[in-house]
Order: sequence, then structure tokens, then C-alpha cells
Amino acid sequence: MSRRAPRPEAGLLESLSMRVSAWTGRSGAFAAALAVVLLWVASGPLFHFSDTWQLVINTGTTIVTFLMVFLIQRAQNKESRAIHLKLDEIVAALAGASNRLIDAESLTEHEIDVLRKHYSRISHGASAPSRVPEAEAGPRPPRPRRDARRKTQ
Repeated sequence: MSRRAPRPEAGLLESLSMRVSAWTGRSGAFAAALAVVLLWVASGPLFHFSDTWQLVINTGTTIVTFLMVFLIQRAQNKESRAIHLKLDEIVAALAGASNRLIDAESLTEHEIDVLRKHYSRISHGASAPSRVPEAEAGPRPPRPRRDARRKTQ
């Protein structure tokens, strides 16, 4: 998968996080991290394996881990939103498709569990109501306009 360069209108922090995410996902980043650890291990005898020597790697790895947690979460959130948008577009473009679940990510965990059980019963051939009750699944979102779609005959 190719990564795009940050757009000029992206803020400084967003641009930086996109570049760091792209770089840390490459083999070169792993090689650099491995080189730092090997250099640290090799320097142990020079510093007599002192507490300060250990503190250097502990502090460095703690800082990197702390920052990476937020970077990974940001990347996952962005990717998840993009996937939802793409799926929503597919559902909206399909003739006859129900848009009932277009905004499913905004449902509560209980509502999602109710829907999952409903569709599980359907997929296993058990008798299930043809539609999910409104009270259990939340209000139905409005259907998007489909004026631009070509008409089938």
C-alpha cells in the first residue's frame, strides 16, 4: 500500500505524525531501533553496566513507547474512519441496500450486540424477524438521496 505525502493544508502536528507513522512502519525504523539497542549493549562494559547505563535505555524506551502509543492510536482511528466512509459509500451506492447500519459505529455496545445476535440468527437460518425492532437498534437514519444513480429497467 502506498502512503501519500501530507497535504499542504494539514497542520504541522498532523503532518509530522503522518511522516513519523510512515517511517516507523518501515524496515529501516526497525533496523535503527535494533542498532540503538546493540550499541547500548556493546557500551555496557565501557560503563561497567552501571545504573546510569541502564537508566539511559529505560528512559529512552519509555519515552518512545509513550509517544508511539498515541501515534498508533491516531493511525488506527484515522484508518477506521476511512474504512467506515468507504463502506458507507458502497452501501449508499447499492440499489436496494438498506442503509440501516451506515452509522453503526455510533451505536452503543448493547445495540451492537443486539444487532450482531439478530444477524447471527439470520445467517444460521434460525427464524428471526425480518426487521430489527426500532427500540432495540435505535432510530433508523434517513436514506441518502439517490438521484444521481442510473435507473434499472
